[in-house]
Amino acid sequence: MVLFAVAPMVRAQQIHLPPAVSQSQGMGNVPVAPGDDVQKKQAAAANQQRQLEIRRDTEKMLELTSELKDYLVKNDQTVMSLDAIKKVEQIEKLAHGVKSKMKQLY
Repeated sequence: MVLFAVAPMVRAQQIHLPPAVSQSQGMGNVPVAPGDDVQKKQAAAANQQRQLEIRRDTEKMLELTSELKDYLVKNDQTVMSLDAIKKVEQIEKLAHGVKSKMKQLY
């Protein structure tokens, strides 16, 4: 029964201000609306940077997989070298990074 008495007090303490009033003093007199051009430009720049990183990482994966393929063709061994294992780990790490970057939305 104590919970029922506390809930109305918590709701009564919430204060909702209009967007222009809730901004900090350093923002100036111009209210920032959602979907502002500055936010759109920042989102576009972040998206472009993300695409560059994805492209760079996929190119590196291509290079590493090509090197690994050449190694496997040349060396018909049952045990892989430490260098080949490190390349596989790098490919795995890059693939995970590309996957997570592709899921991001801006």
